[in-house]
Amino acid sequence: MTEQTTTSALPPVVDLPTWQAALDDLRIREKAATRELDAIAAQRRRLPMVELPDYTLTGPDGPVRLVDAFDGHSQLIVYHHMWSDGAEWQCGGCTGFTSQYVRLGFLDNYDARFVIVTNGPIDEALAYKTKVGNKMDWYSSSESSFGADVGAAPGEGFAVNVFLRDGDKVYRTWHTNGRGTEQLSYTFALIDLLPWGRQEEWQDSPAGWPKSPTYSNWLDSPDVARLYGPNGTP
Repeated sequence: MTEQTTTSALPPVVDLPTWQAALDDLRIREKAATRELDAIAAQRRRLPMVELPDYTLTGPDGPVRLVDAFDGHSQLIVYHHMWSDGAEWQCGGCTGFTSQYVRLGFLDNYDARFVIVTNGPIDEALAYKTKVGNKMDWYSSSESSFGADVGAAPGEGFAVNVFLRDGDKVYRTWHTNGRGTEQLSYTFALIDLLPWGRQEEWQDSPAGWPKSPTYSNWLDSPDVARLYGPNGTP
């Protein structure tokens, strides 16, 4: 954890009109960013799509076709969780990232579903889900090439893919990885509002602001299990 506040890590103190003027100046950029995100979303809605083969995944009750993972919905978001077979703890970033999704019922109104797919064996995946208190539905692609075919091969990084179902046909409509997944997280949005931000070394912050190595303040997998697992104390 980073050190707590010091007298050198404080914004300058000004009168109300000066503060309001600075906020109004920032608001211009914030509004421009909002409009740009709207334009990006509009372009995303106009993307073409590619038809996928009839993949078979493995769910809690055994083999399941990809089309059935939609559970009757027309749209499906998949988070591809990094996995190392047999490891006690899986990727801390993926574990922490997906731990925030505990109420996904609102997606029903949009004819959509959000699930996790990992390349790990389903028994290991479900045990890990319980261990860290994850609330999402998990599937395994260990018996198919699905992960590799959509940018999340075994031994590689995490990713997000979005799919559209038309009858029994499934189409891939969008993909991202790396920091592209941040738009799905409320945690970064909250932290970025704070005066000190993420406090990571790479960020552009005023002199004297708290700094720490990248990722060092993130919850690691054991932290998530301690907070949200079966014996957690949130």
